[in-house]
Amino acid sequence: MEQEENRIPEQQSGEAVPQEQVSGEAAAKEKKQQGWDTYEMLHDLVYMLAVITLIFVFFFRLVGVSGSSMYPTFYDRDYLVLESNFLYRTPEYGDVVVLNEPSWNFEGPIVKRIIATEGQTVDIDFENGIVYVDGQPLDEPYIFEPTHNSNAQYGLSLEYPVTVPENCVFFMGDNRNHSSDSRISYVGCADRSCILGRVLLRIIPGKQTNEFGELTGGRDFSRIGTVK
Repeated sequence: MEQEENRIPEQQSGEAVPQEQVSGEAAAKEKKQQGWDTYEMLHDLVYMLAVITLIFVFFFRLVGVSGSSMYPTFYDRDYLVLESNFLYRTPEYGDVVVLNEPSWNFEGPIVKRIIATEGQTVDIDFENGIVYVDGQPLDEPYIFEPTHNSNAQYGLSLEYPVTVPENCVFFMGDNRNHSSDSRISYVGCADRSCILGRVLLRIIPGKQTNEFGELTGGRDFSRIGTVK
């Protein structure tokens, strides 16, 4: 009879794993998951910033007001949101817009109100301060005072009546006697390509000023909102 070999029975259960090893593997796994979560967060943040950038390049813009030419509608250092010219294609009377044309020699873009568009005729009675478009006097509750300043004293006045050329607009500031605008001969009617966009709303109010831009008070946050 053959001698039976001595065999050691195989263990059916796994060997005990030290607690330190379990804790280390869990910590490594958690650290890896945290790293992945951070990567995903940064990835999403990059996409969000890209979308926001595209929105503010093509659809909306943020601009600040400098000066008092649009008083009392705007104060110096009001911050405004524009509907970009990517969307804004049809200027209309009463629209408040931002324009830029280097040949005007202004210090950057300007904020003004459209008074007339192509084909319309503008006439101004500077003695009585009345603006006429196509023979009809304008009702202008937005202005600070009647339009008396023609810039004639500087030899810069347009000759009236003025018919707005094709694809152009005639614009003025609401602070009529302290504004450089279409009444100046070297500015005149602006081509629509000069319009950067239409003002939609005021998001940060500047400190209160008078018609000369002199500080008269603090910020009035009730002025936040749409612009007419």
